[in-house]
Parts: sequence; C-alpha cells; structure tokens
Amino acid sequence: MRVFKLTLILALLPAAAPATVWAQGGGYGGSVAIGTDEILVGEPNNSFRPGGVYVYRRSGVEWQQAARLESPSPERGDGFGAGVTLAGSRLFVIGDEGIHVYGRTGAEWRHEAVIEAPADATPAMQFGASMAASGDWLLVGAPAAGGGGRRAQQQQRSPGAIYAFSRGANGTWSASTRITAAERAAGDAFGSAIDFIDDRVLVGAPGAHEGAGEVHVISPGEWRSVAVFRPEAGEPGDAFGSTIDARTRARVANRSDDGNDLALIGAPGSGDGSGGGYLFIRNGRSDRWQEWTPLAATGTPADRLGSAVALDGNDILLGAPMGRGPATGWVQVFRLGGADWQAAQRITPDTTDPGDAFGTTIVARDGIVAVGATGMDHGAGSVFVFERDASNAWQQRALLKSPPDVLAKVTGGEVKCGEDGTAELFPCGDVELLSMLSPTDVSLDGRGTRMNDIWGWTDPQTGREYALAGRVDATAFIDITDPVNPVFLGELPQTPGGPPSPTWRDIKVYRDHAYIVADAAGAHGMQVFDLTQLRNVRNAPVRFEPTARYTEMNSAHNIVINEETGFAYSVGSSAGGETCGGGLHMIDIREPANPKFAGCFADPQTGRASTGYSHDAQCVVYRGPDERFTGHEICLGSNENSLSIADVTDKQNPVALSRAAYPNPGYTHQGWLTDDQRYFFMNDEGDELAGTVERTRTIVWDLARLDDPKLHTEFMGTTSASDHNLYVRGNLMYQSNYRAGLRIIDISDPGNPVEVGYFDTAPYLPDEPGFSGTWSNYPFFPSGTVIVSSSREGLFVVKKRDTGVVF
Repeated sequence: MRVFKLTLILALLPAAAPATVWAQGGGYGGSVAIGTDEILVGEPNNSFRPGGVYVYRRSGVEWQQAARLESPSPERGDGFGAGVTLAGSRLFVIGDEGIHVYGRTGAEWRHEAVIEAPADATPAMQFGASMAASGDWLLVGAPAAGGGGRRAQQQQRSPGAIYAFSRGANGTWSASTRITAAERAAGDAFGSAIDFIDDRVLVGAPGAHEGAGEVHVISPGEWRSVAVFRPEAGEPGDAFGSTIDARTRARVANRSDDGNDLALIGAPGSGDGSGGGYLFIRNGRSDRWQEWTPLAATGTPADRLGSAVALDGNDILLGAPMGRGPATGWVQVFRLGGADWQAAQRITPDTTDPGDAFGTTIVARDGIVAVGATGMDHGAGSVFVFERDASNAWQQRALLKSPPDVLAKVTGGEVKCGEDGTAELFPCGDVELLSMLSPTDVSLDGRGTRMNDIWGWTDPQTGREYALAGRVDATAFIDITDPVNPVFLGELPQTPGGPPSPTWRDIKVYRDHAYIVADAAGAHGMQVFDLTQLRNVRNAPVRFEPTARYTEMNSAHNIVINEETGFAYSVGSSAGGETCGGGLHMIDIREPANPKFAGCFADPQTGRASTGYSHDAQCVVYRGPDERFTGHEICLGSNENSLSIADVTDKQNPVALSRAAYPNPGYTHQGWLTDDQRYFFMNDEGDELAGTVERTRTIVWDLARLDDPKLHTEFMGTTSASDHNLYVRGNLMYQSNYRAGLRIIDISDPGNPVEVGYFDTAPYLPDEPGFSGTWSNYPFFPSGTVIVSSSREGLFVVKKRDTGVVF
C-alpha cells in the first residue's frame, strides 16, 4: 500500500461540531457528546422511566451530574436520547417524537423546538443512526433507507440516505432535502456516519462494493456528491466508512497556512474482523483526499477495532468493543512520532467484565476522552472518562452511570386487588399483592440485571419459606416467611469463566440442597448449594460459595428433580460434557453434595434436530390410572415438537413409552401433571407468536394409558400472550404468561378449565405474544403464598383471594 506521509507540527483544532457518536439502539453510553465544559450521555431504552440525556460537569477533579434532560412530554421508554449532537450552544436529541432542539443559556439547557421526522423516514430505515450539525444545518442518517424509487424501497437491503434540515430566519427548523449517493446500490448503508468538515460533509457508506466501503464528499447547500474516496488496499467486508471523525485546519510542515483537514475513518471489518482504521488528509479546500496511513493493532478476528474513532491533539483513538481479555473491549491510541503514527497506548478501564463492550463509542475533545461501554451491568451501560496525565498518557478519571432503571419496591403491607382491578399499578383479578422487590433489590450489585426462573424451599426444621430466584448472573435467596416484608439474604454467583449474563437459569431442590444450572453459560456445570446456610445469615446480604459443583455436563436449559427417588435430570444440555443429545442427563443426588452421573435417555423421534432434545420435563413415581406402571419412575418431556414419555426406572436401560404430537405446534415448552396423574397440562411457547392460535393455548393430555396419550382438549386463555411455565396444585393451575402475568386456572374439570384469577407483573406491556414479562412461578408453599418472577420487574409475592380451594 502506498502511504502518504506528512509531519504534523501543531495540535488539531476543534472540528466545526464537537465530536459525537452513538450506537443505534444502545442504552446509556450509546450516545455521547463533549462540549466545552460538559459531557452529555444519552439513555433512550428505559423500561420504567422516560429516556433522558445526562449532563455532567466537572467539580474540582470529579465529574458530577448537573442535569437530566427529558422530552417536554416524557413517556416511559420514549427513546429520547437515542442520539445527541452539539453545534455551539445548540443541542440536538433524537427521540421517538422526532429531533429535539435545545439552546444553552449560561449553564442551563432549554427546550426550543421539535423537528418532526419526514413522513417517509421510518424506524425500518434506521432514521437517526447518525447525526451531525453545523451552523443552521442538521443532517440525520438513515442507512437503510431506499434510494427514492419504488423498486429500491422494496429491496431487502436499501442503499441509504441522509435527511437535511435547515433553520430559517425566524428560527424555525424544517425538512430541506433528502440526500442520496449519485451512484448507489442496495446495501451501501449510505449515511451510517456523518461529519461536517469545513466546507464539506463526509458521509460513510460501509456497505458499498461488497462491504469494502467508501466515503462520499458532499457539498453543503447543493447537497451533491463531489468526490468519493476509499483505501487503496480496501477489501470486501472491511466496512470502511462505518465511523468518521474529521478535524479541520491541522497545520502540516511544508504546506500553506491554509492548513490541512484530517479524516479518521473506521474499518471495523478489516483484517478478518480484527478491524482497524485509516487516516486521510486533504490540503486547503480541494476535494482530493489522500490516504496518509492505515491503522491496525494486534488483536483477534472478533475485536472490530474501528467501531468507534476519535481524534484529539496528536492522538488517534480506535475502539475495539468486541475485544477479548480480562477487560472486554479496548481502545488503541496511535500517536504521531516523526512522520509516522505509532501505537502508543492500549486503554482499558480499571474494571470490566466480558460483554461490557468497552469502546462501543468514543468521543474526544480538548484532552478529555469519553468511552462508552454499552454492555456493562447487563446492558445498562456506562461511560468511562479519561484525561491525560503529566506523561501524556490517558488515565481513567471517572466512571459515569445512570441510576438503576427499576420499579419501586412494594413492602410493609398487603395491597388488595381493588375494585378498579389493580393492586398498586398492577392489573389483577382476585389476587392480592403481598410484596414486590425489583431485580436490583435482590442483588448485591445488580444494576441492569434481570430475573428468570424461580423455585421455593420450606425449611423442614424451622418452617421458614424462601424464594430461590434466578437472575441472569446469579441465584438470589430471599426469606419470604413474612411475605409483606421479604428479606434478601444473599446470592450465589454464576460459575466464573462463562459467558456474561446467560438468559436462562433454573433451580430445583432436594433434601435441603438447591441444584442450579444455566443455559448458554459455557462450562457452568450444576451448582449445588446447601440451603441450611440460610438459617443464620449474618450481615445480610452476603455472597455465597457453592457447596459443590457437578461437571459432567456444561450448560443446561433446565434441571428436573424427582424428590422421591433422589435423581436429577439435566435437560437441554449443551456446550460440552455428556449432553445426552439434549435429552435426559440422569444424575444420582442421593448423596446431595456428591452428584454422580447415572445415564442418558433421549427419544430421537422427538425434538427439532431429531436428537431427543427435551426443553423441560417432569419426573415422578407413577401412581396414575395406568396400573401397568404403578411404582415406576416416569418422565414426561416437553420436546420442542411433541410430548415424550419414558420409563427411567432402570437408569441403564430407560425405555421410550410413547410420543405424541398435537395440531400446529410452535414450540413445545413445559408441562405439569394433575395430582392424580391422569392429565398433563402442557404449554406451547411459540404458537401465539407464530399466529397459529389467536389466544393463549394450553394443551391438555389424557394419560389413561402412558403408551397412548390422547389430546383431551385445547384450553384457550383470555389473552393472546405467550404462555411459559405452569404448575398444578390441587384444582388450580398457575401459569406464567409472559406479558399477561400470572394466570390462575380452575382445572376441576380438565376438559373445561376456567380462569379464576390473575396478576399482571408487566402493566406497561400489551397482553400479546412476546417474551418479556413474567417468567415463572412457584405455588407450593404450605402458607399458600405464591412467588412469581418477572424478567425486568422483579420478584412478586402474591396470594389468591379466598383460598378455600382444596389442595
């Protein structure tokens, strides 16, 4: 590659608009800007509060929050803060309502206007993926927009466009024009990055030329392309033009006083994905941009160096948010030495965890660098602030975070389900709210954490009742003996070394021990925890250690336990070890802290991959109507596309008894037997989402003969929400229906179930198909208390009104 080299002798002056960058769809830290005395951080994707822009200003050596900006008409999760950019004393903020304009007077930002997005600018076009402002112009990128013609709009991958807005003499902002590349093709992603540079605008099109990428030079006002440039050695997949930071009037030796403009361009796909960037230069006001130097650093094919870029003084900074290592993500600093740019420092924060995505965003100005880590704290996000020390090295000075985005806890007294059909803000029917704790309330440091599965334990010695609540990062233990005043006792973190925040965790109990597995969690294994430790916890909450760990399997979707026989069954096992095809991985736990592998069972005629994969199961000592199997250990598997019934009495010789399908399966998920073991109620997690049923469908099997299950009925619920875990106690079925909450069904007549109560844990969500909201429930406490887990909302302790039902 021919390299154009010059000697830079003076620091770069600020660009026309302060550097601004964001990752579309990101949370806190996905959009960042630096002004003359402040750092602004957007947080658009909230669950329980409006989006916002946090304003931080220096107080002594510390950065402190000075304000939080919201839309004039704020609403929960309104997207406000998805993008921020500064132009002098004017701030532009992208939100669902459009683009908000703020003006600064003194130290205060005041809302001035809302610029409505053009009618043809839709979210599908990624309107707002980039933004830049200068003077009376605002440009907003829509890299998935069509090229203007009907045919282009219909293409699966559109060429992209930019929308220009202008400020009139009366101060009113309005749409001016729609800018597209002169030569365009589907997938160019024109508008992915934008930056004003003196008398021109640079626009990235990283998808052009089979993903090699290019940068267009646009003439403002005329809004036409006057030049296009790309690296000499660019290759398909480089994604050159994904990110841009331009600086004007950098003085270069042997050049006129007109100065030289620099453009730092990210190419995160180069080097087979290790990534990098390029520095281009132009002299004076010509439109001829010359390649100065390629920029790369030692990394791995997944690092994506160049996903964010910034220039400050004689430093170039490239972010590698996917970088592996003790601190996930890093920023490479290149510094001019003589005529060459050399790798000078690799910036990593004081503390990060895998998946934090440090380096997703980088903004630099006047010796301050703000680096976004959008994956930190389970996706809540953060921003690290660095400043130069006496040796010119970048040192971490601050870590900026938003408060946890959670619902306020409810404790101290029972909240009746009122005549208006609510308890607090939660819709309900004949179910009382005893208490509610957010995921943060049941976590030692769980900003951003989410809940998943749940189980319970009643201490046989003391009679105290405990919730064993799964989180994406740990298992939490909560004493709910006084159900209106639950006490968080502590947590057992996930096995170290695995991927961050596995979505699925499952817990079951045998002889005062909890058995915990996690899916998509690497070599997590099965954790064993002696629950008697909860009897005398001092200085709660505390961080516990596992009592033992079973390592014959790595990840698993669920753990099933037959408390009568002392056998556990890992199902959906994966990621190494003995997976048993994803079927029943049988474990002898009769010595609770010394689990032993006992065998496998899988019916290859079931499961989507024909391996016998079981998503969940129930295993019992059989006492049902089919007397041929009385006393046998029977497992009923929900195997993705069918019901699988097996006799596992002999662990070395398990026998498939039957398999059964039903109409229009979406995803056969989980089920539970009636107390007399005659009927099996089973949920399908995918049929509502697939649109094959209009309302929540529960499959009811008649198991008069275990070798010939019959479809007894299909019970249709009162909403269209996706159903998840269900359990049966006496004549009631307790079903967690994601967005519709806990539904309680009277199954006295299995052929004609009737809903008799409900409690919606996610009142902000419509009761429709989808995977957010309540995950699971546990209705087996002697007290009649029912615990319910809800992913973002937390732990709910509830009770059915008038519990005169015979259990």
